Amino acid sequence: MNVVMKFGGTSVADPDAIRRLVAIVGDGPVTDPGRTRDGHHAPIVVVSALAGVTDKLIEVTRFAEDGDGERAASALRALLDRHLSVASAVTRESRESTLSAIRAEFDELIGLVHALAVLREVSPRSLDAVVAVGEVVSSRIVAAALADAGIRSAWIDARRVLVTDAEHTAAAPDMTATAERCRSLITPALAAGAVPVLGGFIGATAAGVTTTLGRGGSDYSAAIFGASLDVDEIQIWTDVDGMLTADPRVVPEPRLVPRLTFAEASELAYFGAKVLHPSTILPAVAKNIPVRILNSRRPGNAGTVITAQGDSNGSLTAIACKRNVTVVDITSTRMLMAHGFLRRLFEVFERFKTAVDVVTTSEVSVSVTVDDTRRLDGVVDNLRSFAEVSCEPEMAIICAVGENLRADPTLFASAVTALRGIPLRLVSQAAGRRNVTFVLRDADVPNAMTQLHDTFFAERALSKSR
Repeated sequence: MNVVMKFGGTSVADPDAIRRLVAIVGDGPVTDPGRTRDGHHAPIVVVSALAGVTDKLIEVTRFAEDGDGERAASALRALLDRHLSVASAVTRESRESTLSAIRAEFDELIGLVHALAVLREVSPRSLDAVVAVGEVVSSRIVAAALADAGIRSAWIDARRVLVTDAEHTAAAPDMTATAERCRSLITPALAAGAVPVLGGFIGATAAGVTTTLGRGGSDYSAAIFGASLDVDEIQIWTDVDGMLTADPRVVPEPRLVPRLTFAEASELAYFGAKVLHPSTILPAVAKNIPVRILNSRRPGNAGTVITAQGDSNGSLTAIACKRNVTVVDITSTRMLMAHGFLRRLFEVFERFKTAVDVVTTSEVSVSVTVDDTRRLDGVVDNLRSFAEVSCEPEMAIICAVGENLRADPTLFASAVTALRGIPLRLVSQAAGRRNVTFVLRDADVPNAMTQLHDTFFAERALSKSR
């Protein structure tokens, strides 16, 4: 069985986490070339940066923009010390070479950040170059830890494999070029019986300029590599048992969802389920590759498997929420009976590269939600050239998802009824009818999520002792 195993930041957070990773990957030394002791082919391992490192690197770029080179350098030295400490704890024979490689990466990074602090400017291209170091270094540490545990490994720089466009901080993969690189760089390592180890989240243009896929992009990287190599399964190892019926930070006793469809998982990920990056599903769907979510702290658990066919239980599958969104209301009497109005409206959002989540329309108005407000002022100014516009911040989206919504119309009514007493700003159900979306005040999210969860999942909720 050929698998890609992606380990998130919490699964490589410290020496203990990396030792758990090593045990999961190998369960002992490789004794048969290309196969681990459990009889599986050597996996492809994709890792995130150590927990919290990407946030720290972004903070460093802010220091540089402020011209505070000393503070930036101090933060980088602290990050270097952390990585050296982790690497020293999980390596023996390869320790010196690994520490040398880490120091070299940070020496280059410190020089780059010093230059950025002098200029007081950090372009998207420079930001990608800075934050990419987190995955480059963590993947080096993991490859060395595997080798020192007797598991033959091969560190492969993901920037040589994942080819993207030049949309820095949110690059899109070139699947054809990436598949060719996978076959030329990853396949030979597998054939030699090694476990290829790559950093997620990072890639490069065809010209070799470092790019990133955006926050959470390590999941996406794993799916891209898996689809490029036609693996049997893509595994996402994280710090929870799998996809849950609700966010445990909002609903105290969610239950595990053992199985769901690609479409359901896409909806849940897009509307706020943190376990999975929204783009992860896309390459897997294209190749019909199952995605399994597993807990690196409890590797014996079955987790959640995502496939083309889910597990119908006659109810909803799960609920998700996206917080801190803004509702934009666009009103114009010229919209009445006028063709081309919606095209003109959405061209404004496209021009300012601002994605829209939920859309509702009436005879003379359109309401949309956005969660990226960086360019909202420009959007509003342009919309006001042909319509009246108002914005309402501090809103949220709750999405109730389930394939059964298409077959059982009473589920929609039950979901709306469950939110009685809570003011709803917008209610939407797409043509696919696998989700019901509610827009409401952010302050009402805890009560709304709890009421929905009690209605559909209370009898199957996890006990507190689980």
